Amino acid sequence: MKGNSKYRKPIGLFSIVLSSTLWGQVPAANLGNHETPIPTVATPAESLPSSSPDRPEDSSFVIGNNDVLEINVWKEPKLTRSIPVRSDGKISLPLMGEVQAAGRTPSQLEQETVAKLENYIAKPKVTVIVEQVNSKKVNILGQVAKPGSYSIALAPTVVDAIATAGGLLDFAKPKAIYILRPNRSGGESRITFNYKELIKGRN
Repeated sequence: MKGNSKYRKPIGLFSIVLSSTLWGQVPAANLGNHETPIPTVATPAESLPSSSPDRPEDSSFVIGNNDVLEINVWKEPKLTRSIPVRSDGKISLPLMGEVQAAGRTPSQLEQETVAKLENYIAKPKVTVIVEQVNSKKVNILGQVAKPGSYSIALAPTVVDAIATAGGLLDFAKPKAIYILRPNRSGGESRITFNYKELIKGRN
């Protein structure tokens, strides 16, 4: 993808980088007592390197509904703008009309935009940057203060996810947190996460 932003290493030992909405669940064995662990959510196999939590620069990133895009057309300020992807997955651009954005990578959207603009501009140069990732969510369930669905921009790591959800409750089991990650094959991977060891700088 075009752009000069440098990638930032994900903070924390366990990064949460999503390409789709994911979920965690409470183990059935723990539902009847007060020692429910805090499930948090991690990623599918695809990673999302970024210069900031809400600015993905990786060519494999797929644009989704409600993401905010910066469309930059070189030397054409009237065509350059920041625009959200609508719920139907499209954006409206001058000269080009309706353009499908959701389901495409920024590079693919750049190429289509260039092809459409060639009817009006000689050798257009277009850069597409994802300014905000609003389509990627983590679902945080269990013994946290505010369980629910959160934007990946707010919770790029497991520790961030716990903090965003208001922290652990008194009856949480910080040694028994786990992460569910959907696999490309359709199954799920379960990853254990020991919060106590992490904050002590271990493992």
